[in-house]
Amino acid sequence: MRTQAREVAFRILFQKDLRGKKVGEILPLIKIPRVWDEKTISFFLQLTKGLEEKLEEVDRALAESIEGWSLARLASVDRNILRIATYEILFLPEIPVTVAINEAVELGKRYGTEESGKFINGVLGRLLKKIENDREKGMNNGH
Repeated sequence: MRTQAREVAFRILFQKDLRGKKVGEILPLIKIPRVWDEKTISFFLQLTKGLEEKLEEVDRALAESIEGWSLARLASVDRNILRIATYEILFLPEIPVTVAINEAVELGKRYGTEESGKFINGVLGRLLKKIENDREKGMNNGH
């Protein structure tokens, strides 16, 4: 069910990008599948609303992990899939990092170009390395 929640969240974020609207303006237009339980709905809302709240932090982290491109130049599909995975990695510690990455790669393969899966995997790999390096620096500085 979480895979489906990510997919619907992706569609909303894609629409947000395309139309320049807020998540709250798009959510009422989306039909939430009846089979979703409370946990899935909660996860979905956390992804969409939480990501909108933390978008600056997520975009900053992504911008530092994309080599040779600016975030604005990325295809909207790739950018929004990366945003979801980055949000999960940074703010949802209960989600295993490998799950967040695998789900993002699969979404990229489904909705993006032939290269999207590899690109998304590479960017998220660099993001993880940066997080680990920052953590090590913090530990070495007595934090």
